[in-house]
Amino acid sequence: MIYRMLALNIDGTIVNRSGKIAKETKEAIEYVQHKGVPVTLVTSRSFNSAKKVAKSLNLTGPIITHGGAYIAAELEKPLYVKKISENITYEIAHFLEGFPCQIQMAHERQSIIGKTNSPSKELARLSWQRESRLLYSKQYVDSISEHLAANPMTVPKISVVLERKEDVWDIIAALTAMYDEVDAIPTSENSLDIVPKGVSKLRGLMYLTERYALKKEQVVMVGAGVDDMDAMRCCGLGVAMGGASAEVRKAADWVTRSQHEKGIPYFISEVFRKQHPIPFLKKMNIIKS
Repeated sequence: MIYRMLALNIDGTIVNRSGKIAKETKEAIEYVQHKGVPVTLVTSRSFNSAKKVAKSLNLTGPIITHGGAYIAAELEKPLYVKKISENITYEIAHFLEGFPCQIQMAHERQSIIGKTNSPSKELARLSWQRESRLLYSKQYVDSISEHLAANPMTVPKISVVLERKEDVWDIIAALTAMYDEVDAIPTSENSLDIVPKGVSKLRGLMYLTERYALKKEQVVMVGAGVDDMDAMRCCGLGVAMGGASAEVRKAADWVTRSQHEKGIPYFISEVFRKQHPIPFLKKMNIIKS
């Protein structure tokens, strides 16, 4: 199979726990681009946060952000955007404040974060700490719902970090019963994203694949989280990071090494080393434009 696109999750895949990208990872991604293969990011991060990662990797094409709700190369020129309405955003925020959690309204321009209503200091420390290292404008408020009552807003995504793991599925069940307009997607054992109905990393990637006139079999998806699994299963090659959970690794076609073991450079060397550059393959009429 000749692969025509490489799609990468950010956290746990490219960016490590210190918020940094290894030199070897940057060089490996540059190598793929020199082969004529477009590289995109597929992430739950906000656009501005993901765009900073893209710039550090010299990626100029569209990236899939907000869990698939915002796809763009530039903030002012989105290819695709879908948001939760003002009323539903407010109602969901009010509902979530009944749980020990921290809530983030992830707008493409800024992030509104509610002060944690949990006694757990660990919860507050962990909430979006990775994204905060490459963050855009953020505002902390005492109450998300009170802030939204005075300042209504539509958002591509609502993120929640919960103190109790069992609350994740209770919230998903409740929101599914209450609203036809949103989907609740678990992102870890104690967190979830709430996005407009039909939005997901997979659908965002398929949208971009169609824009490039490619088949899904020509796409490689590399992920590390449970919200990457559908995209990994659907693409021609689904790759899981070695440090991912057993559930994620099981969903993959191929498991690379962990971040610490330079998983991205190793995978790229194994998969793309023998593939000729795309311009050469087109010149030889091996593939069509």
